[in-house]
Amino acid sequence: MNDNTKRFSNRVDNYVKYRPSYPQEIIPFLEKKIGFNKDFIVADIGSGTGILSQLFLENNNTVFGVEPNEPMRNKAKELLQNYSSFKSINGTAEQTNVENESVDLITAAQAFHWFEIDKTKTEFKRILKPNGYCCLIWNERLENSDFLKAYEQLLKEYSTDYTQVDHKNIDDKKIEAFFSPNKVVKQSFNNKQDFDFEGLKGRLLSSSYSPDENHPKHKAMMEVLNNVFDSFNQNNTVQFNYETKLYLGKL
Repeated sequence: MNDNTKRFSNRVDNYVKYRPSYPQEIIPFLEKKIGFNKDFIVADIGSGTGILSQLFLENNNTVFGVEPNEPMRNKAKELLQNYSSFKSINGTAEQTNVENESVDLITAAQAFHWFEIDKTKTEFKRILKPNGYCCLIWNERLENSDFLKAYEQLLKEYSTDYTQVDHKNIDDKKIEAFFSPNKVVKQSFNNKQDFDFEGLKGRLLSSSYSPDENHPKHKAMMEVLNNVFDSFNQNNTVQFNYETKLYLGKL
């Protein structure tokens, strides 16, 4: 699909149910590194269904959730409707529709690899306050078990464009160049999810590169997924292990 902003339109329900959240330790880390507190105004770019936004809302921050995909944006408004400090905005990383110098912290979780980097940097500098920060975050699925190695192989065999759009294509050098000439601080956290088979299926189908029910590869992919689960589950459960990678700096 050429328009990346529409890739997840038919994945919203699975995305909400089966995508991992982000570690609570992110908040105290930011407090220590940049004096983060509840008065910081956060712009969460590519906020999707609001998974990361909720972490900051629970900390009593005002959060601008900037999301171009209408189904995901609407789901975030539904799920976060009890937070009066959540402001949903129809915008992109390159054109956020956020006011000049109005935010203390920009975040992008599981999203930066979709952005046009040069235009995004210009836009981020426009909306950040003079002393503001940018924080890029990914949950990176590890391959530290036989199950996870088999799951990775399934993705390579059956996905539509996994290797082309995998966030791992954005390496540390590209991220350092984005923050240049300023230094970037890198921090990692442990994260995990446990799934039964229905959860594993939903997790797979939450990814934009996973063939959906109408794709000719879908049936065969599900048969392999079933075999993988049968081979590696323990007490009807498999575990996804993640390294949550965080990059923090000024622009």
